[in-house]
Amino acid sequence: MTGEERLTELEIRIAEQEKTIEDLSSVLAEQWKTIDQLGKKLNALTSRFLLLEEQTAPDTPVTKPPHW
Repeated sequence: MTGEERLTELEIRIAEQEKTIEDLSSVLAEQWKTIDQLGKKLNALTSRFLLLEEQTAPDTPVTKPPHW
């Protein structure tokens, strides 16, 4: 393999690696968007659950049973 062939081969590999890095970066950015959206949904559902739990909780105070 001549020096020029080696250089061409290296340039091809670098171009392929740059494309792979760009693809991975794009996928990573989309995943972060999804994670962010899921985090917001989780927070909203947690708040809603806690509100419903408060509404269904009994209003009677916790006291010791009579046999104590």
